Parts: sequence; C-alpha cells; structure tokens
Amino acid sequence: MSPLQVGDPAPHVPGVPFGDGPRGLFFYKVTCPTCQLAAPTMRVFEREFPGRVVGIGQDPDEALERFTDEYDMRIGSISDAPGYAVSDSYAVQSVPTLYLVGDDGRVLESVGAWDREGFNRVAATLAERTGAAPVAVSTPHDGRPAFKPG
Repeated sequence: MSPLQVGDPAPHVPGVPFGDGPRGLFFYKVTCPTCQLAAPTMRVFEREFPGRVVGIGQDPDEALERFTDEYDMRIGSISDAPGYAVSDSYAVQSVPTLYLVGDDGRVLESVGAWDREGFNRVAATLAERTGAAPVAVSTPHDGRPAFKPG
C-alpha cells in the first residue's frame, strides 16, 4: 500500500475529531532516533497551534508517556501499539511521518522522515488554515540537520 497523498481521504483515528479545523497527526515510535530528533518540534506545534497536533505512537501508553516527558513533546498522544491499525490505515512506511488533515477530512500535507522544510511547510499551512501567525518549527540554528531518514 502506498502512503496517502495530498487530497486523499484521511482514515478515521479513534478519539481524534476531524471537521473542527485542521489536524496534524505525528506518527512515531519511542525507540526511533529520528523520532527522538523530531519530537521537540512538537512542543513548538503545541505552543503555536494548541490542540491541533496529535501524536500517534506505535508503543504502549506507558512508553508514550515516558517519551513525551523525556523529549518534552507536550502534544497528546494515542497508542497504536502492535497491530498498528491506525498506522496501517495511513500506510505509514517509516516514522516519523507527519500528516496534516483539513476540515474536509482530506490530506493537506504529508512529510515522511525528519525533513525541516516539510515540517515548516506543515506549520505554514496550519497557520494559514487557523489564522495564526506563520512560524518556523525548526531553523538551521536549532542543532537539527535539515533531513534525516526515519
């Protein structure tokens, strides 16, 4: 199955409402070094767009809680523990993967791996769709590389 593309309908995510504004979905695994690198940018998403981004962790709840604390992510997360029903419905091939879903339930943006330009593009689209000021969630001076595969 290919990853979802811009314009594709976004599958339902239990406990995550669609239709009340754009929603980011951050797929991650706690043992993934690239996810650990990307996690602090979720703090910026939460600060700038409160409640708009949800983590979907491929681990049990307890591991997600420890990860959220250790990496100061600050977004809420739901467990997509082994079985990976939600990840499979989104055809996630590697983590991290970040999707942005619009009011109409269609994919607006998608970024696989850690990709500074892609994460900043999602932030720009989220700002545009919510009326917030545009913000870079990562800059060349934050110690992260421009790209790192997941």
